[in-house]
Amino acid sequence: MSLIACTIRLGFISALALAATPAWSQPENLPAPVEALVGQGLTVHERFEAPDGLTGYAASAQGQPVAIYVTENGQHAIVGNLVDAEGNNLSSEPLDEFVKGPQNAAVWQRLEDSHWILDGSSDAPRTVYVFTDPNCPYCKSFWDAARPWIEAGDVQLHHIMVGVLKSDSPAKAATLLGADDPVAAFTAHNRGDEVAPSAQPADIEQQVQDNNTLMRELNLRGTPAIVYHQDGKLEVAQGMPDAEKMRAVMGSPRP
Repeated sequence: MSLIACTIRLGFISALALAATPAWSQPENLPAPVEALVGQGLTVHERFEAPDGLTGYAASAQGQPVAIYVTENGQHAIVGNLVDAEGNNLSSEPLDEFVKGPQNAAVWQRLEDSHWILDGSSDAPRTVYVFTDPNCPYCKSFWDAARPWIEAGDVQLHHIMVGVLKSDSPAKAATLLGADDPVAAFTAHNRGDEVAPSAQPADIEQQVQDNNTLMRELNLRGTPAIVYHQDGKLEVAQGMPDAEKMRAVMGSPRP
């Protein structure tokens, strides 16, 4: 991934944890060792079958997936991955299904519910979310680089407008969101027309603040911050992607 990004603070954070955890319905009648772990802060999401008389529990600690295995008598628990004779991690599949999958779905729903401007056709088969600051030159570079996929109808970008880089960023973001035709205004902005900040209704200004809050809660620290699906999982590209990462983000080679 390219290290070219507009950052909120000094430095560049290349790894992040997507912290959007949905409410869970915890299994009933947990064995005592698992209840003890719950008392220490673990969240249990689901029970699953495990070999050799063990019972597995898919759990998480501060959003990170954790596997728990309880012995047949229910008196002892082992925390960690279970590996078979060939070295295969038997914990990956249940953790993906019961913890990571729902977490990713919750993140994606929060992105969908945020305040964004569409770039491309709403019928495009692939959706990519981009946290975009009007004062970020690399956001404009990403917009330019995405044109082949957008014009081919392969991808729709949802630009979540944030104001984090400069003092007038929130006002510019609100002006774009509040425009009579936000798509046209955003397109003109990326083609070189400078945004002239103008007073917006309180609800539009709040949309920008809500987007800023979402960006912070997802532990994203620079723009553009791009969230996309790859191999059924959520991935993040932070900063202007290089050619290889651009293909991953867009889901295909350049048209």
